[in-house]
Amino acid sequence: MLETAEEMERFFVDLCTFQELKALEERWEVCQFLNSGQLSYREISEKTGVSTTTITRVARFLKDEPFKGYRCVLDKLERSNNDE
Repeated sequence: MLETAEEMERFFVDLCTFQELKALEERWEVCQFLNSGQLSYREISEKTGVSTTTITRVARFLKDEPFKGYRCVLDKLERSNNDE
């Protein structure tokens, strides 16, 4: 139901603490690095400061878990970028 990036941002700022927002941002950054397939877990950790444990968790949800939330957003972004 949220229609703009601004609405989404306002919602998340109200919903989450600063640390929770930071964790979400870090996980999304890790997801994008993993999806590119260009960096090792160690390299992603060095670039982001995120632990390899978190990177492994994101990788598991990206590839193995049935929820496919990361994949859904990545695919939508890719389609959106191709349409531009």
